[in-house]
Amino acid sequence: MITTRKRIWGWYFFDWASQPYNTLLLTFIFGPYFAQTATEALVAQGMGDEAARAQAQAYWGYGLTVAGLGIAVLAPVLGSIADSTGRRMPWVWLFSLLYVVGAGALWWTAPAEFSILWALFFFGLGLIGMEFATIFTNSFLPELHPDPNERGRISGSGWAFGYLGGVVALVVMLMLFQAGESGRTMAGLPPLFGLDPETGADTRIVGPLTALWFCLFMIPFFLYVREKEPRTATPYRFGAGLRELLTTLKGLPQHPSLLAYLGSSMFYRDALNGMYTFGGIYALGVLNWSIMDIGIFGILAAISGAVFCWVGGRVDRRIGPMPVIVFCCVVLILTAGLIISLTRTSILGMPLAAGSPVPDIAFYVAGALIGAAGGALQASSRTMMTFQANPARMTEAFGLYALSGKATSFLAPALIALVSDVTGSQRMGITPIAGLFILGLLLLIWVKPKGDFA
Repeated sequence: MITTRKRIWGWYFFDWASQPYNTLLLTFIFGPYFAQTATEALVAQGMGDEAARAQAQAYWGYGLTVAGLGIAVLAPVLGSIADSTGRRMPWVWLFSLLYVVGAGALWWTAPAEFSILWALFFFGLGLIGMEFATIFTNSFLPELHPDPNERGRISGSGWAFGYLGGVVALVVMLMLFQAGESGRTMAGLPPLFGLDPETGADTRIVGPLTALWFCLFMIPFFLYVREKEPRTATPYRFGAGLRELLTTLKGLPQHPSLLAYLGSSMFYRDALNGMYTFGGIYALGVLNWSIMDIGIFGILAAISGAVFCWVGGRVDRRIGPMPVIVFCCVVLILTAGLIISLTRTSILGMPLAAGSPVPDIAFYVAGALIGAAGGALQASSRTMMTFQANPARMTEAFGLYALSGKATSFLAPALIALVSDVTGSQRMGITPIAGLFILGLLLLIWVKPKGDFA
Protein backbone atom coordinates (compact mmCIF):
# COMPACT_ATOMS: atom_id res chain seq x y z
CA MET A 1 0.00 0.00 0.00
CA ILE A 2 1.30 3.46 -0.93
CA THR A 3 0.66 5.75 2.03
CA THR A 4 0.48 9.56 1.92
CA ARG A 5 3.92 9.71 3.54
CA LYS A 6 5.46 7.45 0.88
CA ARG A 7 3.80 9.42 -1.89
CA ILE A 8 5.16 12.71 -0.54
CA TRP A 9 8.66 11.30 -0.12
CA GLY A 10 8.55 9.81 -3.60
CA TRP A 11 7.63 13.25 -4.92
CA TYR A 12 10.49 14.82 -2.93
CA PHE A 13 12.93 12.50 -4.68
CA PHE A 14 12.28 14.14 -8.04
CA ASP A 15 13.78 17.34 -6.63
CA TRP A 16 16.72 15.36 -5.20
CA ALA A 17 17.28 13.56 -8.52
CA SER A 18 16.92 16.58 -10.83
CA GLN A 19 18.64 19.33 -8.83
CA PRO A 20 22.20 18.40 -9.96
CA TYR A 21 21.34 19.59 -13.46
CA ASN A 22 21.04 23.07 -12.00
CA THR A 23 23.81 22.75 -9.42
CA LEU A 24 26.46 20.83 -11.35
CA LEU A 25 25.74 21.64 -14.98
CA LEU A 26 23.99 24.99 -15.21
CA THR A 27 25.77 26.92 -12.49
CA PHE A 28 28.87 25.60 -10.76
CA ILE A 29 30.76 23.06 -12.89
CA PHE A 30 29.81 22.71 -16.55
CA GLY A 31 28.72 26.33 -17.09
CA PRO A 32 32.12 27.70 -15.98
CA TYR A 33 33.87 24.87 -17.88
CA PHE A 34 32.01 25.85 -21.04
CA ALA A 35 32.96 29.51 -20.55
CA GLN A 36 36.60 28.64 -19.87
CA THR A 37 36.92 26.21 -22.78
CA ALA A 38 35.05 28.46 -25.22
CA THR A 39 37.24 31.41 -24.16
CA GLU A 40 40.40 29.40 -24.84
CA ALA A 41 39.06 28.38 -28.24
CA LEU A 42 38.25 32.00 -29.15
CA VAL A 43 41.65 33.24 -27.95
CA ALA A 44 43.30 30.56 -30.11
CA GLN A 45 41.40 32.08 -33.05
CA GLY A 46 43.02 35.46 -32.36
CA MET A 47 40.44 37.20 -30.15
CA GLY A 48 41.63 39.25 -27.16
CA ASP A 49 41.24 37.71 -23.71
CA GLU A 50 38.63 40.12 -22.29
CA ALA A 51 36.63 40.11 -25.52
CA ALA A 52 36.78 36.30 -25.62
CA ARG A 53 35.44 36.04 -22.07
CA ALA A 54 32.53 38.34 -22.89
CA GLN A 55 31.85 36.46 -26.14
CA ALA A 56 31.85 33.09 -24.35
CA GLN A 57 29.32 34.47 -21.84
CA ALA A 58 27.25 35.73 -24.77
CA TYR A 59 27.29 32.30 -26.48
CA TRP A 60 26.09 30.68 -23.23
CA GLY A 61 23.31 33.23 -23.03
CA TYR A 62 22.20 32.71 -26.62
CA GLY A 63 22.17 28.94 -26.14
CA LEU A 64 19.94 29.24 -23.10
CA THR A 65 17.73 31.64 -25.03
CA VAL A 66 17.03 29.06 -27.72
CA ALA A 67 16.27 26.31 -25.18
CA GLY A 68 14.04 28.67 -23.22
CA LEU A 69 12.01 29.59 -26.29
CA GLY A 70 11.41 25.91 -27.07
CA ILE A 71 10.20 25.30 -23.52
CA ALA A 72 7.98 28.39 -23.60
CA VAL A 73 6.22 27.33 -26.80
CA LEU A 74 5.51 23.71 -25.87
CA ALA A 75 5.04 23.74 -22.07
CA PRO A 76 1.42 24.94 -21.82
CA VAL A 77 0.33 22.87 -24.84
CA LEU A 78 1.67 19.65 -23.36
CA GLY A 79 0.15 20.57 -20.00
CA SER A 80 -3.24 21.02 -21.65
CA ILE A 81 -2.92 17.64 -23.42
CA ALA A 82 -2.01 15.97 -20.13
CA ASP A 83 -5.03 17.47 -18.36
CA SER A 84 -7.34 16.45 -21.20
CA THR A 85 -6.13 12.85 -21.21
CA GLY A 86 -5.54 12.55 -17.48
CA ARG A 87 -2.07 11.13 -18.16
CA ARG A 88 1.12 12.75 -16.87
CA MET A 89 3.48 9.92 -16.01
CA PRO A 90 4.32 8.95 -19.65
CA TRP A 91 5.49 12.52 -20.16
CA VAL A 92 7.69 12.30 -17.05
CA TRP A 93 9.32 9.17 -18.53
CA LEU A 94 9.86 10.83 -21.92
CA PHE A 95 11.48 13.98 -20.58
CA SER A 96 13.52 12.01 -18.06
CA LEU A 97 15.06 10.25 -21.07
CA LEU A 98 15.97 13.60 -22.65
CA TYR A 99 17.52 14.69 -19.34
CA VAL A 100 19.74 11.60 -19.21
CA VAL A 101 20.81 11.74 -22.89
CA GLY A 102 21.58 15.48 -22.78
CA ALA A 103 23.56 15.31 -19.54
CA GLY A 104 25.47 12.16 -20.45
CA ALA A 105 26.54 13.52 -23.84
CA LEU A 106 28.43 16.40 -22.21
CA TRP A 107 31.31 13.96 -21.73
CA TRP A 108 32.18 14.60 -25.40
CA THR A 109 33.23 18.23 -24.88
CA ALA A 110 37.01 17.82 -24.56
CA PRO A 111 39.00 21.00 -25.26
CA ALA A 112 40.91 19.43 -28.18
CA GLU A 113 37.71 18.85 -30.20
CA PHE A 114 35.46 21.36 -28.43
CA SER A 115 32.39 22.42 -30.41
CA ILE A 116 30.43 25.35 -29.00
CA LEU A 117 27.40 24.34 -31.06
CA TRP A 118 27.30 20.68 -29.96
CA ALA A 119 28.02 21.54 -26.32
CA LEU A 120 25.08 23.95 -26.29
CA PHE A 121 22.86 21.49 -28.19
CA PHE A 122 23.28 18.63 -25.72
CA PHE A 123 23.14 20.90 -22.71
CA GLY A 124 19.92 22.42 -24.08
CA LEU A 125 18.44 18.97 -24.74
CA GLY A 126 18.99 17.92 -21.12
CA LEU A 127 17.72 21.27 -19.87
CA ILE A 128 14.51 20.87 -21.86
CA GLY A 129 14.08 17.38 -20.39
CA MET A 130 14.59 18.68 -16.85
CA GLU A 131 12.21 21.62 -17.25
CA PHE A 132 9.38 19.62 -18.83
CA ALA A 133 9.70 16.80 -16.31
CA THR A 134 9.43 19.45 -13.59
CA ILE A 135 6.19 20.81 -15.07
CA PHE A 136 4.48 17.44 -14.86
CA THR A 137 5.84 16.51 -11.42
CA ASN A 138 4.88 19.93 -9.99
CA SER A 139 1.28 19.32 -11.03
CA PHE A 140 1.10 16.44 -8.51
CA LEU A 141 1.59 18.87 -5.58
CA PRO A 142 -2.12 19.57 -4.85
CA GLU A 143 -2.83 15.80 -4.75
CA LEU A 144 -0.16 14.91 -2.19
CA HIS A 145 -2.08 16.02 0.92
CA PRO A 146 -5.80 16.60 1.52
CA ASP A 147 -5.15 19.87 3.43
CA PRO A 148 -4.35 22.76 1.02
CA ASN A 149 -2.56 24.62 3.83
CA GLU A 150 0.10 21.89 3.84
CA ARG A 151 1.18 22.71 0.30
CA GLY A 152 3.64 25.37 1.42
CA ARG A 153 5.35 23.02 3.86
CA ILE A 154 5.50 20.19 1.32
CA SER A 155 6.79 22.44 -1.46
CA GLY A 156 9.41 24.04 0.79
CA SER A 157 10.56 20.70 2.17
CA GLY A 158 10.76 19.24 -1.34
CA TRP A 159 12.84 22.14 -2.56
CA ALA A 160 15.07 21.90 0.53
CA PHE A 161 15.54 18.17 -0.11
CA GLY A 162 16.45 18.99 -3.70
CA TYR A 163 19.04 21.54 -2.61
CA LEU A 164 20.48 18.96 -0.24
CA GLY A 165 20.74 16.54 -3.15
CA GLY A 166 22.57 19.21 -5.10
CA VAL A 167 25.00 19.71 -2.21
CA VAL A 168 25.72 15.99 -1.92
CA ALA A 169 26.23 15.64 -5.69
CA LEU A 170 28.54 18.67 -5.70
CA VAL A 171 30.56 17.31 -2.78
CA VAL A 172 30.91 13.96 -4.58
CA MET A 173 32.10 15.79 -7.68
CA LEU A 174 34.67 17.89 -5.81
CA MET A 175 35.91 15.12 -3.53
CA LEU A 176 36.28 12.37 -6.13
CA PHE A 177 36.59 13.88 -9.59
CA GLN A 178 37.34 17.61 -9.93
CA ALA A 179 41.07 18.35 -9.79
CA GLY A 180 42.38 21.61 -8.34
CA GLU A 181 45.58 23.43 -9.24
CA SER A 182 47.59 20.67 -7.53
CA GLY A 183 46.05 18.04 -9.82
CA ARG A 184 44.23 16.48 -6.88
CA THR A 185 40.64 16.62 -5.70
CA MET A 186 39.40 18.39 -2.59
CA ALA A 187 39.91 15.11 -0.71
CA GLY A 188 43.59 15.12 -1.77
CA LEU A 189 43.11 12.23 -4.20
CA PRO A 190 43.89 11.96 -7.90
CA PRO A 191 40.65 12.10 -9.93
CA LEU A 192 38.79 8.79 -9.81
CA PHE A 193 39.19 6.34 -12.71
CA GLY A 194 42.44 8.04 -13.75
CA LEU A 195 40.61 10.98 -15.35
CA ASP A 196 43.15 13.31 -16.94
CA PRO A 197 42.80 17.03 -16.05
CA GLU A 198 44.81 17.92 -19.16
CA THR A 199 41.88 16.74 -21.32
CA GLY A 200 39.24 18.22 -19.02
CA ALA A 201 38.07 14.69 -18.22
CA ASP A 202 37.96 15.45 -14.48
CA THR A 203 35.38 18.17 -15.25
CA ARG A 204 33.56 16.59 -18.21
CA ILE A 205 32.65 13.59 -16.07
CA VAL A 206 30.06 15.87 -14.47
CA GLY A 207 27.70 15.08 -17.37
CA PRO A 208 27.61 11.28 -16.95
CA LEU A 209 27.62 11.71 -13.15
CA THR A 210 24.51 13.90 -13.35
CA ALA A 211 22.78 11.43 -15.68
CA LEU A 212 23.58 8.46 -13.42
CA TRP A 213 22.45 10.37 -10.32
CA PHE A 214 19.08 11.10 -11.96
CA CYS A 215 18.53 7.49 -13.02
CA LEU A 216 19.27 6.18 -9.53
CA PHE A 217 17.23 8.62 -7.48
CA MET A 218 14.17 8.74 -9.72
CA ILE A 219 13.41 5.17 -8.63
CA PRO A 220 11.46 6.24 -5.47
CA PHE A 221 9.43 8.71 -7.53
CA PHE A 222 8.34 6.07 -10.03
CA LEU A 223 7.67 3.57 -7.23
CA TYR A 224 5.50 5.76 -4.98
CA VAL A 225 3.93 8.53 -7.07
CA ARG A 226 0.76 7.47 -8.83
CA GLU A 227 -1.68 9.50 -10.86
CA LYS A 228 -5.41 9.08 -10.66
CA GLU A 229 -7.06 6.87 -13.22
CA PRO A 230 -7.96 9.06 -16.22
CA ARG A 231 -11.61 9.95 -16.51
CA THR A 232 -11.48 9.33 -20.26
CA ALA A 233 -9.31 7.38 -22.65
CA THR A 234 -8.74 10.43 -24.87
CA PRO A 235 -5.58 9.92 -26.99
CA TYR A 236 -2.79 12.50 -27.12
CA ARG A 237 -3.82 15.11 -29.67
CA PHE A 238 -1.68 18.16 -30.21
CA GLY A 239 -4.42 20.11 -31.99
CA ALA A 240 -7.00 19.52 -29.25
CA GLY A 241 -4.49 20.50 -26.58
CA LEU A 242 -3.65 23.67 -28.48
CA ARG A 243 -7.33 24.63 -28.84
CA GLU A 244 -7.96 24.14 -25.13
CA LEU A 245 -4.88 26.18 -24.33
CA LEU A 246 -6.08 29.03 -26.57
CA THR A 247 -9.42 28.97 -24.75
CA THR A 248 -7.60 29.25 -21.42
CA LEU A 249 -5.41 32.10 -22.69
CA LYS A 250 -8.44 34.02 -23.98
CA GLY A 251 -10.02 33.67 -20.54
CA LEU A 252 -6.99 34.96 -18.61
CA PRO A 253 -8.23 38.60 -18.50
CA GLN A 254 -11.24 37.29 -16.55
CA HIS A 255 -8.81 36.08 -13.87
CA PRO A 256 -6.70 39.18 -13.16
CA SER A 257 -4.91 37.72 -10.15
CA LEU A 258 -3.69 34.70 -12.13
CA LEU A 259 -2.68 36.95 -15.03
CA ALA A 260 -0.76 39.32 -12.74
CA TYR A 261 0.96 36.43 -10.98
CA LEU A 262 2.05 34.84 -14.24
CA GLY A 263 3.47 38.21 -15.32
CA SER A 264 5.19 38.82 -12.00
CA SER A 265 6.77 35.39 -11.80
CA MET A 266 7.78 35.69 -15.44
CA PHE A 267 10.13 38.55 -14.57
CA TYR A 268 11.44 37.61 -11.13
CA ARG A 269 12.07 33.95 -12.01
CA ASP A 270 13.83 35.03 -15.17
CA ALA A 271 16.07 37.31 -13.09
CA LEU A 272 16.76 34.51 -10.61
CA ASN A 273 17.65 32.09 -13.40
CA GLY A 274 20.02 34.72 -14.73
CA MET A 275 21.74 34.83 -11.34
CA TYR A 276 22.03 31.05 -11.21
CA THR A 277 23.14 30.71 -14.81
CA PHE A 278 25.81 33.37 -14.87
CA GLY A 279 27.01 33.35 -11.25
CA GLY A 280 29.77 30.82 -11.79
CA ILE A 281 30.79 32.32 -15.12
CA TYR A 282 30.91 35.77 -13.47
CA ALA A 283 33.17 34.53 -10.67
CA LEU A 284 35.43 32.85 -13.21
CA GLY A 285 35.82 35.92 -15.39
CA VAL A 286 35.57 38.89 -13.00
CA LEU A 287 37.11 37.47 -9.81
CA ASN A 288 39.43 34.98 -11.54
CA TRP A 289 38.16 32.04 -9.50
CA SER A 290 39.00 28.44 -10.41
CA ILE A 291 36.30 25.84 -11.03
CA MET A 292 37.24 24.34 -7.64
CA ASP A 293 36.61 27.74 -5.96
CA ILE A 294 33.27 28.00 -7.75
CA GLY A 295 32.35 24.49 -6.56
CA ILE A 296 33.03 25.43 -2.92
CA PHE A 297 30.94 28.56 -3.47
CA GLY A 298 28.19 26.30 -4.82
CA ILE A 299 28.22 24.12 -1.71
CA LEU A 300 27.72 27.20 0.47
CA ALA A 301 24.90 28.50 -1.72
CA ALA A 302 23.15 25.11 -1.86
CA ILE A 303 23.37 24.54 1.91
CA SER A 304 21.96 28.02 2.47
CA GLY A 305 19.20 27.23 -0.02
CA ALA A 306 18.30 23.94 1.67
CA VAL A 307 18.06 25.51 5.12
CA PHE A 308 15.98 28.48 4.03
CA CYS A 309 13.70 26.45 1.75
CA TRP A 310 12.79 24.40 4.81
CA VAL A 311 12.34 27.53 6.94
CA GLY A 312 10.46 29.31 4.16
CA GLY A 313 8.08 26.37 3.82
CA ARG A 314 7.14 26.68 7.49
CA VAL A 315 6.68 30.44 7.17
CA ASP A 316 4.63 29.85 4.04
CA ARG A 317 2.35 27.42 5.90
CA ARG A 318 1.86 29.97 8.69
CA ILE A 319 1.31 33.25 6.78
CA GLY A 320 1.02 32.18 3.13
CA PRO A 321 3.40 32.39 0.17
CA MET A 322 2.93 36.08 -0.72
CA PRO A 323 5.03 37.63 2.11
CA VAL A 324 7.80 35.09 1.45
CA ILE A 325 7.89 36.00 -2.25
CA VAL A 326 8.01 39.75 -1.59
CA PHE A 327 10.76 39.48 1.03
CA CYS A 328 12.90 37.23 -1.19
CA CYS A 329 12.58 39.57 -4.19
CA VAL A 330 13.79 42.52 -2.10
CA VAL A 331 16.78 40.52 -0.80
CA LEU A 332 17.71 39.46 -4.33
CA ILE A 333 17.50 43.02 -5.69
CA LEU A 334 19.98 44.16 -3.04
CA THR A 335 22.19 41.14 -3.73
CA ALA A 336 22.24 41.90 -7.47
CA GLY A 337 23.43 45.41 -6.65
CA LEU A 338 26.23 44.01 -4.50
CA ILE A 339 27.39 41.63 -7.24
CA ILE A 340 27.38 44.31 -9.93
CA SER A 341 29.56 46.54 -7.70
CA LEU A 342 32.26 43.88 -7.24
CA THR A 343 35.59 43.96 -9.00
CA ARG A 344 38.96 42.52 -8.01
CA THR A 345 39.95 45.95 -6.63
CA SER A 346 36.68 47.55 -5.43
CA ILE A 347 33.30 46.97 -3.79
CA LEU A 348 30.31 49.35 -3.85
CA GLY A 349 32.55 51.90 -5.55
CA MET A 350 35.13 51.86 -2.74
CA PRO A 351 38.71 51.02 -3.77
CA LEU A 352 40.51 48.13 -2.10
CA ALA A 353 44.15 47.24 -1.68
CA ALA A 354 45.63 44.91 -4.26
CA GLY A 355 45.11 41.29 -3.27
CA SER A 356 42.35 42.14 -0.78
CA PRO A 357 40.12 39.15 0.12
CA VAL A 358 37.07 41.42 0.52
CA PRO A 359 35.67 40.81 -3.02
CA ASP A 360 35.90 37.04 -2.50
CA ILE A 361 34.22 37.24 0.92
CA ALA A 362 31.49 39.52 -0.48
CA PHE A 363 30.80 37.09 -3.32
CA TYR A 364 30.52 34.21 -0.86
CA VAL A 365 28.00 36.29 1.11
CA ALA A 366 26.13 37.02 -2.11
CA GLY A 367 26.09 33.30 -2.91
CA ALA A 368 24.59 32.48 0.48
CA LEU A 369 21.91 35.15 -0.03
CA ILE A 370 21.10 33.90 -3.52
CA GLY A 371 20.82 30.34 -2.25
CA ALA A 372 18.62 31.32 0.71
CA ALA A 373 16.31 33.81 -0.99
CA GLY A 374 16.28 32.04 -4.35
CA GLY A 375 15.36 28.67 -2.89
CA ALA A 376 12.59 30.03 -0.67
CA LEU A 377 11.30 32.14 -3.58
CA GLN A 378 10.98 29.16 -5.91
CA ALA A 379 9.34 26.94 -3.29
CA SER A 380 6.75 29.57 -2.34
CA SER A 381 6.17 30.44 -6.00
CA ARG A 382 5.27 26.82 -6.66
CA THR A 383 2.83 26.93 -3.74
CA MET A 384 1.33 30.23 -4.92
CA MET A 385 0.64 28.71 -8.33
CA THR A 386 -1.55 26.00 -6.79
CA PHE A 387 -3.75 28.73 -5.27
CA GLN A 388 -3.92 30.80 -8.46
CA ALA A 389 -4.75 27.88 -10.76
CA ASN A 390 -8.06 26.32 -11.69
CA PRO A 391 -8.02 23.04 -9.70
CA ALA A 392 -9.48 21.15 -12.67
CA ARG A 393 -6.67 22.27 -14.99
CA MET A 394 -3.62 22.01 -12.72
CA THR A 395 -1.13 20.55 -15.22
CA GLU A 396 -2.11 23.13 -17.81
CA ALA A 397 -1.68 25.81 -15.14
CA PHE A 398 1.84 24.62 -14.42
CA GLY A 399 2.42 24.61 -18.17
CA LEU A 400 1.36 28.27 -18.18
CA TYR A 401 3.61 28.78 -15.15
CA ALA A 402 6.47 27.32 -17.17
CA LEU A 403 5.43 29.50 -20.10
CA SER A 404 5.54 32.58 -17.87
CA GLY A 405 8.95 31.48 -16.67
CA LYS A 406 10.17 30.76 -20.20
CA ALA A 407 8.23 33.25 -22.34
CA THR A 408 10.87 35.77 -21.37
CA SER A 409 13.48 33.23 -20.25
CA PHE A 410 15.40 34.42 -23.26
CA LEU A 411 15.22 37.95 -21.84
CA ALA A 412 17.78 37.71 -19.02
CA PRO A 413 20.29 35.63 -21.04
CA ALA A 414 19.68 37.77 -24.14
CA LEU A 415 20.02 41.05 -22.25
CA ILE A 416 23.13 39.78 -20.45
CA ALA A 417 24.55 38.53 -23.75
CA LEU A 418 23.72 41.81 -25.51
CA VAL A 419 25.10 44.08 -22.78
CA SER A 420 28.19 41.85 -22.49
CA ASP A 421 28.69 42.14 -26.26
CA VAL A 422 28.12 45.91 -26.41
CA THR A 423 30.19 46.85 -23.36
CA GLY A 424 32.80 44.10 -23.67
CA SER A 425 32.45 43.71 -19.89
CA GLN A 426 31.15 40.73 -17.93
CA ARG A 427 30.42 42.91 -14.91
CA MET A 428 28.23 45.37 -16.80
CA GLY A 429 26.55 42.46 -18.57
CA ILE A 430 24.87 41.42 -15.31
CA THR A 431 23.05 44.74 -14.74
CA PRO A 432 19.67 43.78 -16.36
CA ILE A 433 19.00 41.28 -13.55
CA ALA A 434 18.13 43.96 -10.97
CA GLY A 435 15.58 45.59 -13.29
CA LEU A 436 13.79 42.29 -13.92
CA PHE A 437 13.42 41.66 -10.18
CA ILE A 438 11.93 45.13 -9.72
CA LEU A 439 9.37 44.55 -12.50
CA GLY A 440 8.32 41.25 -10.93
CA LEU A 441 7.92 42.83 -7.52
CA LEU A 442 5.73 45.66 -8.85
CA LEU A 443 3.31 43.26 -10.59
CA LEU A 444 2.64 41.45 -7.30
CA ILE A 445 0.48 44.44 -6.30
CA TRP A 446 -2.38 42.98 -8.38
CA VAL A 447 -2.08 39.39 -7.11
CA LYS A 448 -4.66 38.03 -4.64
CA PRO A 449 -3.03 35.67 -2.10
CA LYS A 450 -5.77 33.03 -2.57
CA GLY A 451 -6.32 33.68 -6.27
CA ASP A 452 -9.45 34.14 -8.40
CA PHE A 453 -10.80 30.61 -7.92
CA ALA A 454 -11.09 30.71 -4.09
